[in-house]
Amino acid sequence: MSGFLPDDAARATLLGRLDLGAGPTPVLLRAGRLHDLSGLAPTVADLLNGLAPGEVPAGRNLGPFAAAEFRPAWTGGARRLLPPIDLQCIKAAGVTFAASALERVIEEQARGDPARAQSIRAGLATRIGVDLRSVRPGTEEAARLKAALVADGQWSQYLEVAIGPDAEIFTKAPVLSAVGWGEFVGIRPDSAWNNPEPEVVIVCDGAGRPRGATLGNDVNLRDLEGRSALLLGKAKDNNGSCAMGPFIRLFDEHFTLDVVRRATVRLEIEGEDGFRLAESSEMSRISRDPLELIHQAAGEYHQYPDGFALFLGTMFAPIQDRSAPGKGFTHYLGDVVRIASPALGVLENKVGLSSVIPPWTVGIGALMRNLAARGLLNGERS
Repeated sequence: MSGFLPDDAARATLLGRLDLGAGPTPVLLRAGRLHDLSGLAPTVADLLNGLAPGEVPAGRNLGPFAAAEFRPAWTGGARRLLPPIDLQCIKAAGVTFAASALERVIEEQARGDPARAQSIRAGLATRIGVDLRSVRPGTEEAARLKAALVADGQWSQYLEVAIGPDAEIFTKAPVLSAVGWGEFVGIRPDSAWNNPEPEVVIVCDGAGRPRGATLGNDVNLRDLEGRSALLLGKAKDNNGSCAMGPFIRLFDEHFTLDVVRRATVRLEIEGEDGFRLAESSEMSRISRDPLELIHQAAGEYHQYPDGFALFLGTMFAPIQDRSAPGKGFTHYLGDVVRIASPALGVLENKVGLSSVIPPWTVGIGALMRNLAARGLLNGERS
């Protein structure tokens, strides 16, 4: 199955991870063939730190990718792609699109109750929605809008990070906790209002340089975050709540940050109840440039020696009614979520309960023991 690759996969340099039997292994997909890169570096983090920008690593040829027969977990497939990062910190930028900023304000005012959201949405969309789309964060114009909204009693902590000088940058998930293409994503059983957040993810090396991009699902529990922003960790960081993949596409002459800036991201949801949702968004509508978000995440005040992956934010907050009029969208167990962009491929996952889907068991210690046993930490191949 290769339908999840970029449209121009033949010329793309794709970096990922597979378990080839002995344990997690960095691999390269180039011109239709897979290459084992463990002889060059034991982890993707080490590989990106050692590669010069634009350099294409040469590994051990594993044969044609088309012969690999990857299948999602829910079809009984035994071979799947691991998330394409390993030791990188997983960071996220929030409220970077006007549409998502408005929905965060609605969540806050509804106190996590989806039944109240529609009436609040109707009252806020005309005034705040139009204004948010017309200003750049951190400008004098944004400061004037803030003053006007404060005077009207419509100011919010979410608007502060939407149009103020400081972006919201938070830690989405622990190192090594993400799931990859074809795996289950998780929602908590005590959440009744939740949704996927399809995003482009920039992967940076230890020097903070953007080296490539992939797709991500920043699964969010809207009712928990709506009750209180201090519940962000509980709303965002759960078993299976972060998906990434299928590969990191490395930046080169064919794929640059400008391609990311112009990217279209498509979200498709198929439910076992027959529900269908399909929406698209344009990265050109983001309020802060990807480089600005990277610089706010790392630099003089914070360093990440093993690099970091930065979710750039989403404009999606699905509001299509599902269970009943006025209730809006929430996930049902069994939903298949596809996040797609032509230059990055398709990230596909299925929704389950965080308490039931396979637990996260391979942490940093387990990975290091595995790499040591394979002789990869001292440059030897087993």
